[in-house]
Amino acid sequence: MRPRDVFDLVILGAIWGGAFPLLRVAVPEFGSVPLVFVRVLVASLLLVAMARGFARMREHAGPLFFLGLINTAVPFALFAFATLYVNAGLAALLNSTTPMFGALVSYFWLGERLTLLRVLGIVIGFAGVGSIVWSQIGTHAEGAALGVAAGLLASAMYGVAANVARKKLTTLDAQTVAAGSVVSATLALLPVAIIRWPETLPSSAAWVSAVALGLVCTALAYLMYFRLIRNVGPSKAVTVTFLIPLFGIFWGAVFLDEPITPALIGSCVLILAGTALATGLVRAPS
Repeated sequence: MRPRDVFDLVILGAIWGGAFPLLRVAVPEFGSVPLVFVRVLVASLLLVAMARGFARMREHAGPLFFLGLINTAVPFALFAFATLYVNAGLAALLNSTTPMFGALVSYFWLGERLTLLRVLGIVIGFAGVGSIVWSQIGTHAEGAALGVAAGLLASAMYGVAANVARKKLTTLDAQTVAAGSVVSATLALLPVAIIRWPETLPSSAAWVSAVALGLVCTALAYLMYFRLIRNVGPSKAVTVTFLIPLFGIFWGAVFLDEPITPALIGSCVLILAGTALATGLVRAPS
């Protein structure tokens, strides 16, 4: 990769890793669904302004709406909910299991071949998740299992969504897919957000976090990610997965004083090693 592409990859990992501390700041005041609604609404305003091909967006309204649900609305809300019970670093680490779920969905739905090495990677990765659940690393005692389960379910939905986009929306450009899915998520969340809107006005810190999640961690991050896909291809762009938990753990420690324990680092190594094998980034010698 060119130095510019490496720079983009690192910055994108830092941005997406930074989303989890922002969630921990804003979720307690907004609630998970109202916060995610503000996030996707802000992102929609920017992405729609930059998108092209509104006619094509209407032609693919059904698949785009479904993608907006399973790739944005529901997993964003699940991760927001998870941060009520798990640290920012752990939430970012759970997010890194997405490629493993994607590999499983590709195998069962699209018939993609899984080598023995990739199966081993999935087993190792989930062993890392199991060690988190067993010892409750980075969790708050009450509701810890619920938070971990929400993060894993969100990651599984990301894995499904990647395969839906691959199968149903390959004829659309990336900006149109991003704009269409985010707008769909906004529309889907609107009625629930109205019902669950907090009675007490969130603080300025919560509002700043919510807007930053929309502008930086969603709209800007999507644009950078799609530029990476165009410049280096999806197989290299997906390596951002390895940077997200590292930055999530780092930002959580810096801004929220979250502890970095040997057990958390050990689980991180297991999950990232499993992801590298499951995605085929590490291959057996020919």
